[in-house]
Amino acid sequence: MKPDDRAGTRSYPAELATLIGQSLARLVREPSHSLRAEAGRRWARATLLISAVLAVAVVILMVLIDAYEINLMPARGTASLWPLRILTDLGKSSYVLWTLIALLVIVALLLPLVKGVSRVVLIGVGTRIQFVFLAVLVPVCAGEVLKGVIGRGRPFVGGDANPFNFSTFAWSEAYASLPSGHAITAFALAFAIGALFPRLRVLMLAYAVIIALTRLVLLAHHASDVVAGAMVGTIGAMTVRYWFAARRLGFTIRRDGTIEPLPGPSWDRLKGVAQRHRAP
Repeated sequence: MKPDDRAGTRSYPAELATLIGQSLARLVREPSHSLRAEAGRRWARATLLISAVLAVAVVILMVLIDAYEINLMPARGTASLWPLRILTDLGKSSYVLWTLIALLVIVALLLPLVKGVSRVVLIGVGTRIQFVFLAVLVPVCAGEVLKGVIGRGRPFVGGDANPFNFSTFAWSEAYASLPSGHAITAFALAFAIGALFPRLRVLMLAYAVIIALTRLVLLAHHASDVVAGAMVGTIGAMTVRYWFAARRLGFTIRRDGTIEPLPGPSWDRLKGVAQRHRAP
């Protein structure tokens, strides 16, 4: 019996487990791209620049803008703000992450059922969903730790519009304002989608900015909180992109260290390759 014949007799659960194991192994394998050092230096420079600029912006906003901005917003619970309460949930990390998990599960369940070109295409789709999922998950987890350690009070916690109301290591919802979790999720998702599909960058940036603004209007965060969230989300997603590119997963690296998305698999090209392999 040929190896391919033996593989065809494997049960669905066995093949599913094998494919999942292979997928996870690809994520943690040693980096192999020859230009990963150039990409790493470019990533480090971009990270330092974004961190420096936005950290200064956070301090300026905290000192000069936050208290003034809070007092401009409508009162918490204003009935007419119900559309914003619905809209802001589009940046809720649990909604975004569970949606991505559901997509990953669908891809995983379909993989053992398809062969050849269809499987190659589906693996490519799954790799890109993995990237988006991790690009959001990593900064969201980092943000949760920062929230608990920093312990900044949300607007009007304590009764006053005090942007310097801190209770470090509080680990409570009332003191979980910095950085904004919704902003982390929105900007991480915007960066990830934009990294895979450059034509969508402007649209995704608009989405992230709108989510951030809803957090201000709903008095869930200070202005500096959402800028800090944008910083954490963007840097986290950039880090995950570098991780994938260094392993040749979904991205490639140019000679100058620029990371670009790999083109999606061409069905016609892959079909031609498969037909050549089947030819006697």
